[in-house]
Amino acid sequence: MSFPRYPKYKPSGVEWLGDVPEHWDVSPLKAVATHNDEVLDESTDPEQEILYVDISSVDGVSGISVKEPMPFANAPSRARRRVRDGDVIVSTVRTYLKAIARICDPESNLIASTGFAVIRPRNTLVPHFLGHLISASFFIEQVIARSTGVSYPAINASELVAIPVLVPNKDEQTAIAAFLDRETGKIDELVAEQRLLIELLKEKRQAVISHAVTKGLNPHAPTKPSGIEWLGDVPEHWEVNRLDWICTDINDINHEMPNAVDDGVLFLSAKDLLDDGTLNFETDVKMISEEDFERLSKKIRPRRGDIIYSRIGAALGKARLVETDIRFNISYSCCVVRVIEKIACVRFIRFLLDGEMILTEARMRTKGIGVPDLGLGEIGRFPIPLPPLAEQKSIVSFLQHETGLLTTLLVEAQRGIELLQERRTALISAAVTGKIDVRSFGSKEAV
Repeated sequence: MSFPRYPKYKPSGVEWLGDVPEHWDVSPLKAVATHNDEVLDESTDPEQEILYVDISSVDGVSGISVKEPMPFANAPSRARRRVRDGDVIVSTVRTYLKAIARICDPESNLIASTGFAVIRPRNTLVPHFLGHLISASFFIEQVIARSTGVSYPAINASELVAIPVLVPNKDEQTAIAAFLDRETGKIDELVAEQRLLIELLKEKRQAVISHAVTKGLNPHAPTKPSGIEWLGDVPEHWEVNRLDWICTDINDINHEMPNAVDDGVLFLSAKDLLDDGTLNFETDVKMISEEDFERLSKKIRPRRGDIIYSRIGAALGKARLVETDIRFNISYSCCVVRVIEKIACVRFIRFLLDGEMILTEARMRTKGIGVPDLGLGEIGRFPIPLPPLAEQKSIVSFLQHETGLLTTLLVEAQRGIELLQERRTALISAAVTGKIDVRSFGSKEAV
């Protein structure tokens, strides 16, 4: 739907804002909002419970996803920013994450990290309008542009509140905020529906894979007990072996984290095992020096036909096939699984390792209280249901077809989310910069 423009515009005096409605003011954010007004006192009772919000718990669309309860005595030293209803928190570190959230009816003990700037509207600014203003793309782009540092970009709060913003009168702010609350709410509902669809498609994909690699394609084949509780019965002519019996190697690099360089050899970590089933060799990939690569690669280095398996942390249990001759190695968050091709089809093993059943087995075998850590020996002891080689290849052909169809639907659903979020961002920016006039819409449907 198209929206009208304002009758008259004037130059804003700010190059990247361009022309603005004639009756709007342009001022630095600090003229209409304060920042970092309150901190949690160091004399706070050590036993007092706080709800802590870190940068990783916030994103610009969903807001705050996690509020971690903890006694003040156990809280990190950065847990100090007090927030109030109507505030907006903006990340001043790792600004590329765009961690921004409106604070609405917060708990009295909600505390944000000092990595946030807490922006509080003055009397001339409507809180809901402030929330949309700060989440607009023009403001975020300025925050990122004014940040310093390569690997850990940051901006001073005083620099952030010096960014120019547009300020209509309060009645117009209220009208814009109401319009955007309503329209972004409808977009968010559509995004939620697409995300639900994605989860259902992922569950379907896992179910198809798990059944094929543990039961085969013939529903009438006679079965036998596997001897493994979670595996249950398997086709009678299948074997059940340990993973290390069908591999020449299950290994990782020396356990150290080399320094990054601008030009060197690719060094992947668990984050580079992408959800689309591939390895990331292009976007924000770490590089290490040739000397570090040679030293770390003495135990093993990946090659075409290997499986990269993630063994530590939240990404535990992902398996990705190396299908390139690119020189690279992996951090110790992953290991290389090298299959004996005369016994096992590597793509069959990759499907099996990436399935929900093996993931459950992996979680049971992890060590460590905090970060899950799966030892190489435990990986080698994974029970592997193994049909004859020709049957493995038939199962792989079936799964490539079926998962390919599901992957196409997943890509379409994800693209749908991206388009909706692009519309959301564009609508907010257009409204708070006066590129469209939404005053006449009131409670009308706009989408």
